[in-house]
Amino acid sequence: MVSILERGRPLVGAHLRGLPEPNRAPWRFHLMKDVRSDSASDVSVSPARRWPLWLWLVRHGQSAGNVAHERAYEAAADRIFIEAERDVDVPLSDRGWEQARAAGAYFSALDIAERPNVVLTSPYLRARVTADAIVQAGGVTPGEICNRTDERLREREFGILDRLTGQGIRNLHPEQAAFRAALGKFYHRPPGGESWCDVILRLRSALDTISLHHAGERVLIVAHEVVVLCLRYLLEDLSEAELLAIDAAGDVANCAVTAYVFDERLGKLRLERFNDIAHLERIDAPVTTAPDAPVAPR
Repeated sequence: MVSILERGRPLVGAHLRGLPEPNRAPWRFHLMKDVRSDSASDVSVSPARRWPLWLWLVRHGQSAGNVAHERAYEAAADRIFIEAERDVDVPLSDRGWEQARAAGAYFSALDIAERPNVVLTSPYLRARVTADAIVQAGGVTPGEICNRTDERLREREFGILDRLTGQGIRNLHPEQAAFRAALGKFYHRPPGGESWCDVILRLRSALDTISLHHAGERVLIVAHEVVVLCLRYLLEDLSEAELLAIDAAGDVANCAVTAYVFDERLGKLRLERFNDIAHLERIDAPVTTAPDAPVAPR
């Protein structure tokens, strides 16, 4: 028996043998176009069904890692000392608890029908506890809440730069400091860790899930500073330069609120406020902005 491969001819489209190659491509193109038009041309999808009515982004309350980060920089140390073995287990500080309660008061002050009814959190303890404080304060619509964790909302992973200050990176991994200087923080991926682009890749998937399962709802995300910034990059179609300019302008405060509302005219989510800390200042809760310590899972 002579096989198809031995004949040197493909099985698919075998009835087109003998036709000159230029005549085959249009046939394939029109077939694909016809299939698309048959299955999708008469389907109308309202933009309102693809996005939540409201989307809030909240950075977790101050954590023990934030406190350790500040102490290490004040001491000009190479390493950041944190008791927790894993970043996922780093708890809130006392200030962080106070900030989380203030965030709960912010959402509970909204009309019942305007409060979040979906809460999505990073699996990290500091984010889950912050979300729980908001729920316990009555910051969600009673009886409607969907509360779950999503690993795609986790903190950026730092790999071999785990628990190092900027000085520590320069002293202990000068080659990585050079790579970062050459590539920029958006693209630099430390060995075993993630670049900002890696975080954005998983957040694209998370937004697709939100669009699929929570369109038309009121969604609260409790996560981390880089997650908040990278979601802004995706939701507002920012450039690398625009995102890094926002980052350079100042840190996202612990328990600060960033809010998007669905705009019928634009057919998408529109930024309504960014890094809002008025609820913290209103009750004299401490405002803290230290970055999370680079602590990778061990």
